[in-house]
Amino acid sequence: MGFLQTNIPFPTVDIGLGVAENPGDVAVSLQILLLLTILSLAPAILTLMTSFTRTVIVLSLIRNALGTNQVPPNQVLIGLALFLTAFIMAPSFGAVYTNALAPYFAGELALEEAWEVGLEPIRDFMIRNTREKDLEMFITIRGEARPETPSDINTLTLIPAFVISELKTAFQLGFVVFIPFLVIDMVVASTLMGMGMMMLPPVMISLPFKILLFILVDGWHLIVRSLLLSFS
Repeated sequence: MGFLQTNIPFPTVDIGLGVAENPGDVAVSLQILLLLTILSLAPAILTLMTSFTRTVIVLSLIRNALGTNQVPPNQVLIGLALFLTAFIMAPSFGAVYTNALAPYFAGELALEEAWEVGLEPIRDFMIRNTREKDLEMFITIRGEARPETPSDINTLTLIPAFVISELKTAFQLGFVVFIPFLVIDMVVASTLMGMGMMMLPPVMISLPFKILLFILVDGWHLIVRSLLLSFS
């Protein structure tokens, strides 16, 4: 049993407050604090500043239109939405790494410069997919001057405008998806009522037909293709 008495070293991490010996220590501490803040906001950034919102809403509406309850499960839909988001945002994320992160890690850019440069590709994506009407509403309410160029748009004004634009677009796509399944439900319900089978739930009859229709038209291919093409 001698192996039980062997001392195995474990690494430790110490977090505490101390007195800075030079201004460089203060700058490093502030950078670490800023990095931790950004990491804590990463889920919100991923959800609201990328294509994730539109993608996950459309996929959820498809499941509701089919009437399959929890099939596909939430984990599958969210996972698919994440990978589609990575696919759609790959050019923007690549530009962030090439223009901001890589020079910052190499010491060629300061943190503030890297932040401004890295934010530009994300801003460009949001501006391309934001309706002018939504952006104008937030600019007017905030009392800002009308921007002459995209670079004049405040990021805090752009984000909520982008989010509500994504919500509207997602529901527009979802409405188009719902129409054929709604027609099937209406036809089945009318047929059952005409046959006097009012006690039989129409969902039990319409669900197989909706799944069959979705398979015949290769629904997942069409939906994902429409989602990818909907981003300009």
